Amino acid sequence: MADWMHAVLAFLEAPQRGRPAAGHPGTAYQQRVWAALRDPRRLHDQLHRAATRLGNPRASRAVASACAANTIAVAIPCHRVVARSGRLAGYRWGLTRKEMLLARGQRP
Repeated sequence: MADWMHAVLAFLEAPQRGRPAAGHPGTAYQQRVWAALRDPRRLHDQLHRAATRLGNPRASRAVASACAANTIAVAIPCHRVVARSGRLAGYRWGLTRKEMLLARGQRP
């Protein structure tokens, strides 16, 4: 089993120890987006803000694509990304699951 999968399983068993380390398969850009989203100070984020922090304010769709490519929702919190209006939009596993994950934290 891949090292990143072991890290995810360890996270599920003891979430208080922190998020799994990088190593989840993805492009270099996806890795950058996912690392930015793991920042615990950002309880919710908007696509354009995330894109701006990553150096390209016009790359909102690229950030959204990186979120859509995330296959380990519990470890990479793409559910925190909301539309510019603040409404919930697009999520790989559906808006119901996104709503539930946000309810466990602070909702935007």
